[in-house]
Amino acid sequence: MSTPQNSSPLPSIDQAGQGHWPLPDDGMGRLWVPHRMVYIKGENKPADTGESTCPFCGLDPADSTDDVDRLLVHRGRTCFVILNLYPYNSGHLMVLPYRHVAAYIDLTAEETAELADLTKTAIRTLTAVYGPQGFNLGINQGDIAGAGIGAHLHQHIVPRWQGDANFLPIVGHTKALPELLGDTRDRLAAAWPGATTPKDEN
Repeated sequence: MSTPQNSSPLPSIDQAGQGHWPLPDDGMGRLWVPHRMVYIKGENKPADTGESTCPFCGLDPADSTDDVDRLLVHRGRTCFVILNLYPYNSGHLMVLPYRHVAAYIDLTAEETAELADLTKTAIRTLTAVYGPQGFNLGINQGDIAGAGIGAHLHQHIVPRWQGDANFLPIVGHTKALPELLGDTRDRLAAAWPGATTPKDEN
């Protein structure tokens, strides 16, 4: 099959897994992050809206043994704080109730109060650890409003810095992050008010 005129040839893949094709001489580098396609294609999105398939459900408020694997930063009485698996920026947190509830108006008075309180604490902790210049706060209620997991309400807390927006998220649906999620989780969990440092058992 011949390549149509005025179209770029398909990339070839070498043993290192790198694609090669003529790139425009525009002085810009290219950052390839194919793992983001999991999010773009919705491969990890629950098959239904039930609790059994919800990635936010099944937490025992009293059991913190899997907090590191879940990227969970803090457990409250009715709500908890967790890192976004597909963050807009480093430190992108979410505050959400343990209870599987989709609508803000269906939160109990206790859940509403703790969600607000944990949001304040998250802002203070992010400010102490990363020193952002501002924040985006918000709830996307329902799939039509842009919620990735519409069946389980969650509030986003996104730290912002001057110049953190560029062509990557706008054109490529990709965000370059300077820190691994596990490292971000450890730093925020350690800085959270009331956090205790694990004892050295050796």
